[in-house]
Amino acid sequence: MSAKRTSKRGSSGARSGSARPKAGAPNLVIVESPAKARTIERFLGSGFVVEASIGHVRDLPRGAKEVPTRFKGEPWARLGVNVDQGFEPIYVTVPGKSEQITRLRRLLEGAETLWLATDEDREGEAISWHLTELLKPDVPVRRLVFHEITREAIEKALESPRGIDEGLVRAQEARRILDRLYGYEVSPLLWRKIGPNLSAGRVQSVAVRLVVERERERQQFHSAGWHDLLGLFRAADAGAPADDDGFEAGLVAADGRRVPTGRDFDPATGLPQAPEGLLLLDEAGAAALKDRIRGAEFRVTAVKEKPYTSRPAPPFTTSTLQQEANRKLGFSARRTMRIAQSLYENGHITYMRTDSTHLARVAIEAARELVRAEYGAPYLPAEPRTYQSTVKNAQEAHEAIRPAGHPFELPETLRGRLSDEEFRLFELVWKRTVASQMADARGRRMTITIEGGGAVFEVRGKTIDFPGYLRAYVEGSDDPDAELADQETLLPPVREGQPLECLELAVKSHTTQPPARYTEASLVQALEQRGIGRPSTYASILETIQDREYVFKKGNALVPTWVAISVIRLLERHLPGLVDYEFTAEMEDELDAISRGELGHVEYLRRFYFGNGDPGLKDLLASKVDEVDARDVCTIPIETPPGAEPVVVRVGRYGPYLQQGEDRRASLPEGLPPDEVTFELAVELLDQGAIADEPLGPHPETGQPVYVKTGRFGPYVQLGEGEGDGKPKRTSLLPGMDPQTLDLETAVRLLSLPRELGVDPKSGDPVEAHVGRYGQYVKCGAETRSLPAELSVLDVTLAQALELLAQPKRGRGARAKVEPLKTFEPSPETGKPIELRDGRYGPYVTDGQTNASIPKDMEIGSVTHDLAVRLLADRAARAPRKGAKRSPAKKSSRKKAAGKKAKRKKPESS
Repeated sequence: MSAKRTSKRGSSGARSGSARPKAGAPNLVIVESPAKARTIERFLGSGFVVEASIGHVRDLPRGAKEVPTRFKGEPWARLGVNVDQGFEPIYVTVPGKSEQITRLRRLLEGAETLWLATDEDREGEAISWHLTELLKPDVPVRRLVFHEITREAIEKALESPRGIDEGLVRAQEARRILDRLYGYEVSPLLWRKIGPNLSAGRVQSVAVRLVVERERERQQFHSAGWHDLLGLFRAADAGAPADDDGFEAGLVAADGRRVPTGRDFDPATGLPQAPEGLLLLDEAGAAALKDRIRGAEFRVTAVKEKPYTSRPAPPFTTSTLQQEANRKLGFSARRTMRIAQSLYENGHITYMRTDSTHLARVAIEAARELVRAEYGAPYLPAEPRTYQSTVKNAQEAHEAIRPAGHPFELPETLRGRLSDEEFRLFELVWKRTVASQMADARGRRMTITIEGGGAVFEVRGKTIDFPGYLRAYVEGSDDPDAELADQETLLPPVREGQPLECLELAVKSHTTQPPARYTEASLVQALEQRGIGRPSTYASILETIQDREYVFKKGNALVPTWVAISVIRLLERHLPGLVDYEFTAEMEDELDAISRGELGHVEYLRRFYFGNGDPGLKDLLASKVDEVDARDVCTIPIETPPGAEPVVVRVGRYGPYLQQGEDRRASLPEGLPPDEVTFELAVELLDQGAIADEPLGPHPETGQPVYVKTGRFGPYVQLGEGEGDGKPKRTSLLPGMDPQTLDLETAVRLLSLPRELGVDPKSGDPVEAHVGRYGQYVKCGAETRSLPAELSVLDVTLAQALELLAQPKRGRGARAKVEPLKTFEPSPETGKPIELRDGRYGPYVTDGQTNASIPKDMEIGSVTHDLAVRLLADRAARAPRKGAKRSPAKKSSRKKAAGKKAKRKKPESS
């Protein structure tokens, strides 16, 4: 369990002072990452040693193996938190950090002062506190806090250090314990009622609920269609130019009735919400109206012009940076934060976890000076702009994300020092910051109304008179100049009463669209607007819900899986408070109150877990194992046809499937979004499943029945039913084959795969034709080649296969040499260069003999030669000795299923 935590919390603040260290005095500065250490080291004198903790050094145990022996028998040990005595946490050293902690202790032995310069948020404060708990310094401890890594910021922080903020530490600890209790208590219920390897989380589950609710809206949506006309007009005056191509205008009314828009239709029924007075035209009706007014005389009946002003967007917060980087650069939230972390640690932008739009005075002055120098005085407003955050629960103590220092570095001066993705993100931050201090854009919106033959047409245009901030930055656009042109819709100069010639009329169809699915950007925006989560959590939440396969991406959209829908059904029906938006936002408020010292963290955790008048988490879950009907939460209705049994989707052990009654079942194709599983499609798939139950006929050699079936990954042929635990032989249909028309002869040929075509005359190895995960191919020994589209695995000859095998390998199987991400100086152990590589399970370093993974919370740009040597040495020390014999494992009398259950990892997430 953690040490007597009050000792360090109380003493760290008391030992802080404001005196700067004398030149040459030994001072140890600890930050989180090596990259940040290198940057800070540039600004400090020789009397300082800067070292990294490499992220968190202590945390709650992640499984039973990490729980200290003395606690293993406690009923609360699986949680890693003593819920019976003040929610005291068990803290253990993070795996892989022991050697680094030993190194920090050695450096501290000769130090006069310990300076903790971790990040300024809750997590950074907690890292500083954990360092004091582990290192137990007997020298003064001072906390350095800065918003940007520049010389001026570092020197200012040295002049005014502070103690460790106990409120922030307790808020982080409460958040960590809260997430542990939520994840470790609720997740087992999901395992028992839905399936293994699922997880629940305080913010994660709410994020999944938002995605599921949007999919439900799409499932319930009924599209509506209507038609109108699009006319091409030009001036009919005698003086009109001959080369005038005209302009287009759309029909808005006819015979006194208004043409509808999408907003006029009920999304739940597809019917007009107020049909009175609407002109609802089908294609024939629109064509008839077109014929009727074709020869009518048209003239301009109104020209309206209205000025408009557009203000610049505020500087970036964490969430708006993630949203814009996703829209403009195609970056995921995780990728954006990785790049932003690197830019911050190398001194190019300010701290990247913030929900404030505030800019420091020096930053405003730097931005205004750039506006004056780069764009001219007309683009500079008379007074500096200030912004107030509209985000619920925003913490205004921090600054917005902006270029570090002052004056700001110009993007082009950094192009050679930044990677391409770093440059693009820095340029985004730079432009947004500068644009936030620029003048408004001004322009005019114009509407021209045309009438003739009882029909009314309208066209709208926009003219930009002064681009203002748009000259530097346009939301959602990579090229402001191009966007300026796109934003303008210039209309011809016309006057009221002017006759117009109708050059062309065309029938145009319209269909209402369901609500758009969330993207990463819009989901972050939705969470932020509800006050759920914090800037530091959004990227990890988006990653978690995809890793857990609660959502998958279709293009850029987030689509929920059927498992996610079942999980949310269970939580909404049986634990509704845990996925309630207001309740989750209130939890964030209370954590903020703890950080300000307004609420005790033990009191808060006790109320959440044990209740206070209302049942707490423990009591809520006590009866749920018996109360929750697994079949019910895993059954999602599609539709009940008249006089028949309902059609449903069932979430089963091997994936979702369709069912009607007890006898009709069909697999659902992999990657099919839930809203596309309509009743019509479900019946079609069930019918195909019924056909699959009838064999094509007996196999001519074995006599076993041959079936055509459809599974998660598409149609396939199957031989027999399988005996005992043995699986029947199956082969996927080839591209272009229709399961409805497949005959027995072709099915038998498919089941004969792989085909042996003959022998390679050079090597003597057999040549075979196969169908694999990535398509059709031929194989000889270790060599494989994909078949071109014009060749079939059923028909390819030996000569054709040998010709393909003789060609150079390309594509997926080419096994081209993969270059290392970075190469360092030789290893002192092997004498070979140390390489940083990207592996199947993430980045790692290797010296040709030992491989060592890079800690998950470390950026690969932070890896140095010294760090790589330490990681490799630590890994080599933990590796089993060569030649050491393992004791033979005792056979367990337990069933395999029980063994698997015991190994199941308890997931948790915020």
